[in-house]
Amino acid sequence: MVTRYRGRFAPTPSGPLHAGSVVAALASWLDARAHGGTWVVRIEDTDTPRCVPGADHHILHQLDRLGLRSDEPVRWQSPSPSQDAYEAAWRALQAKGWAYGCACSRQDIERALARVGGLNTGQPAAAVYPGTCRTGLGGRTPRAWRVRVEGHWAWHDRRLGPQSQDLPREVGDFVIRRADGLWAYQLAVVVDDAAQCITDVVRGEDLADNTPRQQHLQRLLGLPLPRYLHTPLVWACDGQKLSKQTGAMAVDVDRPLSVLQAAAQVLQLQLPAAGGPKPVGSSPPDAAHHTPSLERWLEQATQAWAQRWLAVP
Repeated sequence: MVTRYRGRFAPTPSGPLHAGSVVAALASWLDARAHGGTWVVRIEDTDTPRCVPGADHHILHQLDRLGLRSDEPVRWQSPSPSQDAYEAAWRALQAKGWAYGCACSRQDIERALARVGGLNTGQPAAAVYPGTCRTGLGGRTPRAWRVRVEGHWAWHDRRLGPQSQDLPREVGDFVIRRADGLWAYQLAVVVDDAAQCITDVVRGEDLADNTPRQQHLQRLLGLPLPRYLHTPLVWACDGQKLSKQTGAMAVDVDRPLSVLQAAAQVLQLQLPAAGGPKPVGSSPPDAAHHTPSLERWLEQATQAWAQRWLAVP
């Protein structure tokens, strides 16, 4: 059993890194360094319609310029060994009676929910699957495959504290193989984290509500449950979460210290400023002291992270 810390950063190559994704990348790198562990990069490219040609290598170039380099060869989801592992997990869930074919279209689900008045979840009604195909397809052809859920799920986040989710009411049986034949994110990430022996997942807070689904799959497949820490989000001027979907700009890696310092501020790390004008009347500072090297700044950031998070279970 692997117990030594192993963390990962797993971007989707749908565009370059923006300020929000740098926060998650830096936090996961710092957590691995503070624990004396291993940090790996995985390119999550199973959702091929979202992938932009060349974005994977652009992301790796940005990480390299920021000094955030994978300790092991970068792994892509698309090659056949990963695909074979996803299929094996899918078949194992079928054999255990947890996975079933679903013939419902989005319109079918919306109509089914409308007939029962929807579900009081605080989410759009169509987000919660009503279980139409749980007992059979009635002669229809399956479009996607879902996994059964049950019960109220409680878990602990190192930053957010105690969390809970009623899987049947708030999520419903969720897709693990899509209607277009692609593997869904929830299944792929669970299989990959286990294959890479990931012990700790540090990622953006927008992914926190995925955790119960992933832990559900981990339990069903007999896989270890990593620890989780979900980082603060970066918000655009209009109040939306900064993301590729909202047109977030790529970070300027020609100024890596400024990019990292901005991410550290979001993470509430107390660090020396990465350069900038010297105070009026002060003596000329040593250049290396005034503007730390990238390596020195990352060392300081690791110390600051360790002071803040190393003792948090």
